[in-house]
Amino acid sequence: MRKVIVLEHISMDGVIQAPGGPQEDPSNGFPYGGWAGGYDDDIIGTALRKKMNLPFDLLLGRKTFDIWAAHWPQHGDAWPGVNPATKYVASNTLTSHEWKPSVFLNGDVAEKVGKLKQGPGPDLNVWGSGNLLQTLIKHDLVDAFWLMIYPVTLGAGKRLFAEGTLPRAFKLTESILGSSGICIMNYERAGAVTIAGE
Repeated sequence: MRKVIVLEHISMDGVIQAPGGPQEDPSNGFPYGGWAGGYDDDIIGTALRKKMNLPFDLLLGRKTFDIWAAHWPQHGDAWPGVNPATKYVASNTLTSHEWKPSVFLNGDVAEKVGKLKQGPGPDLNVWGSGNLLQTLIKHDLVDAFWLMIYPVTLGAGKRLFAEGTLPRAFKLTESILGSSGICIMNYERAGAVTIAGE
């Protein structure tokens, strides 16, 4: 069975919106686009490259796909696995694209992702894709969160865990502390929430 693994740059207060640059996602007037800049870190970079070099397919929202399709075909030397990976894209409007291989998921995305998880292939990595993430979390489809937590609070912006998040327990399976204060934490599902005294 394939796992859905969420990989996110995230602030201490849970914001995942536009870590890479001002124009990445300025929706709702978000003023902090590019907030992850200035935290270059060899330790985190090494861990990130190791993760990126594992076998994977991508599961992306439409906005993230559009941003990546404009960038990665010309920069695949920096991430050799990204262009040959199958890109599964949640979109009700796109049906084809020149960045291949791409498969477009319209209609009931949660049902389609559930079927993808049951099929053959590498794990499905989700980067960015804030709206898609809410659907995956709400339908209990995420198996692991690989979070790069930055030493910053933003106070506003799209958050990883929004309304509709189900109560679930997770276990920490990896932690890496970078020299600039970034922490990588890998959390995998561990069943139901345990209540004290029960």
